[in-house]
Amino acid sequence: MWENRIFKLFIFWYVCGIILVGFDLLPSWLEWANAFFLILAGTLGFLYFLKRFGAIPGASIGVLIFFSTFIVEWAGADSGFLFGSYDYTDRFAPNVFGVPIAIGFAWLMVMATTHVVARWIVPGGGLLYAIVGGIGAVIIDLIIDPVAYQVKQYWIWEDTGLYYNIPWTNFFGWFVVAFVLHLVIDLTMKKKSLTITSNLPEKRMLLLYVLMIAMFIMLGAIGGLWLAVLLTTALTVLIVALAWKRQPV
Repeated sequence: MWENRIFKLFIFWYVCGIILVGFDLLPSWLEWANAFFLILAGTLGFLYFLKRFGAIPGASIGVLIFFSTFIVEWAGADSGFLFGSYDYTDRFAPNVFGVPIAIGFAWLMVMATTHVVARWIVPGGGLLYAIVGGIGAVIIDLIIDPVAYQVKQYWIWEDTGLYYNIPWTNFFGWFVVAFVLHLVIDLTMKKKSLTITSNLPEKRMLLLYVLMIAMFIMLGAIGGLWLAVLLTTALTVLIVALAWKRQPV
């Protein structure tokens, strides 16, 4: 199965990334590995949607997430829309209209993983499910953005804020985008009768959520971003523990 092979490749790439990026051993000629890492994670999210919702609905959700978030990110980088004013560097190249293609894949990962977290916590779906999904996405960004901006310079903020000079509009924007997309996912689930024969795909997405956050927590600790590290760790433990406790049997 393709998802099994890609998941194993992701784990291999993840371990390599922990060593190379964590200890600043990544050579310049291997910078493309950063984008490839996000593409792998996003592909896992896309394959999850296919398995969870079926070929056509799953692919439709995946394509919607990829292109809608890419457009929003382009608008943000171009005019400061929703997130605030920022610019991407070339460290996630290739870029299209100033936005790395890998960012669309990153959002696929975010939406697939937070869908599982939110759905386990709020199995009935609805508005509360979308709110929890949005919160789950913001928790990821509480560590990703400080590390990407302050430590790795993947993008540069022109606006400023109290939290590592990142504007509050960025986190609000993350919540809004994730909230709206979770409402779309919830609507799809209500229109399609779904039978889950195995919790393995969901557990993999929960693991992916934890692994992505853990990597950036490690990078944040190395970079001395202790507020982000402690805050994200505490919130991640809370939301994952709640999801695990309420997971379907």
